[in-house]
Amino acid sequence: MKWNPFKRTEQRNNTPAYDTYYSSLAVGGDSAGVSVNTDTAESISAVYACVAAISETVGSLPLYVFKRTDKGREKATKHPLYKLLHDTPNDYQTALEFREQLQRHVLLRGNAYAEIIRDNAGRPSALLPVHPDRVTILRTAQGKLLYDVVDDGGRTKRLLADEVLHIKYHSDDGIIGRSPIQVARDTIGLALAERTHGAKMFEQGTKLSGVIETAPGTTKEQAGQIRESWAQGQAGVNNHGKTAVLPQGAKFNTVSMTLEDADWIAARRLSIVECCRLFRVPPVMVADMEAANYSNVVELARFFVTNTLRRHLVAWEQAINRVLVNDPTTYFVEHNVEGLLRGDSLTRAQFYERAINDGWMLRSEARRLENMPTIEGVDNVPAKEENAPAV
Repeated sequence: MKWNPFKRTEQRNNTPAYDTYYSSLAVGGDSAGVSVNTDTAESISAVYACVAAISETVGSLPLYVFKRTDKGREKATKHPLYKLLHDTPNDYQTALEFREQLQRHVLLRGNAYAEIIRDNAGRPSALLPVHPDRVTILRTAQGKLLYDVVDDGGRTKRLLADEVLHIKYHSDDGIIGRSPIQVARDTIGLALAERTHGAKMFEQGTKLSGVIETAPGTTKEQAGQIRESWAQGQAGVNNHGKTAVLPQGAKFNTVSMTLEDADWIAARRLSIVECCRLFRVPPVMVADMEAANYSNVVELARFFVTNTLRRHLVAWEQAINRVLVNDPTTYFVEHNVEGLLRGDSLTRAQFYERAINDGWMLRSEARRLENMPTIEGVDNVPAKEENAPAV
């Protein structure tokens, strides 16, 4: 194992920084009459479910350090990174919690940061997550990146590029990532506006909404009293269905649309699809079962792995290999997605049978993939012929 304790040659002091980038571009703003930011966006169940589906899966997938060998590769369980990525990256988080947190930052803010703590030999000994809102990126005259991090006490600490694990999403300049919430603010704003509209309709009563026509001669004060009496007796879900009583000569005229008239439910359904489209998540993964059935659920799960997760998994692997692996010609990290692609029991059995009969997989390897104990001599059992008579 080769370690280079002199890898970091940049000096912190008097480092000129002429170009400043902010870790979080303006995600917040107003759209469709509502405030759109990471907090309000995540209050939409479809957004929350999409972020959870991706971050929970990325965080729970096995992430191994491998060593290249003459026969292919083998797990490098003694490598310092193995424990950080597979078990505990720091003193207060598990590997799942750490990777899930950073993946949420990627999806909601477009960037995820972790400070790399190294020992005296230059080996990584801990990974500390840093909230994106606390990071400012600087670029030196030589084109090197620096990271200014604000701690809990308000003090700024400058980190070199190889002291930060930075994972970015859909960057325009190659330095700062962008989140789907930032790019598609109007889509999120429309979903928020629809939800607010529905809440107000139920709060104020879903049917009795309109104009009270008073009798001639009604004074302004009397009209105000009628309006207040109507609001107290009819507005709100608890008053829904109560019989309304109007003063003599007054009439109630409905002028607003009901939820049915406005196709509110259909609009809410479209918002779910729009949010799923932003994060490239099949609707079935967020419990929208309208287009799901037994025959396509497995294929949709595979679609989720190959078209949704793959980009995020490769981003993690390449970022780790670039900044944390000191000897990339010998070691590398990679996720194990085999469990997500296995399919049902019958499909797996047919796959293993074909692989063993064709000679490119051993029975012992199939048992390891199924987390079954090793059986001595199982690879020496002759393959069963297809046309052999049953005994």
